[in-house]
Amino acid sequence: MKRIVSTEEAPKAIGPYSQAVVWNGLVFLSGQIPIDPATNQIVEGDIAVQTERVLENLKAVLAACGSSLDRTLKTTVYLKDMSEFARMNEVYARYFTENPPARSTVEAARLPRDVRVEIDAIAIAG
Repeated sequence: MKRIVSTEEAPKAIGPYSQAVVWNGLVFLSGQIPIDPATNQIVEGDIAVQTERVLENLKAVLAACGSSLDRTLKTTVYLKDMSEFARMNEVYARYFTENPPARSTVEAARLPRDVRVEIDAIAIAG
């Protein structure tokens, strides 16, 4: 049976989707963008600042699912500009220090609310 998960510690869904779905021992997280859940506003700053906010949002949703970044199996990173890959990767590496998940990174023509980065994930449920 699938279970829908939502937390106030991450931005609310801005459309007809769930923050996360838990099913069959896995957690499927919707893409997170750099919205501060306290203000519901996009965080100002460069790709490093925005990537940190995105990963904090993912971490909060994972926690609400009883999981964690350490239990993440796969992420997909969407960048507005692939030339910012190295800066994004520096921040990403701080969050996934050991046994990092599989990852795909793609450049997207346009992301929601014109942000610089969006990341989704699949993890092992808690």
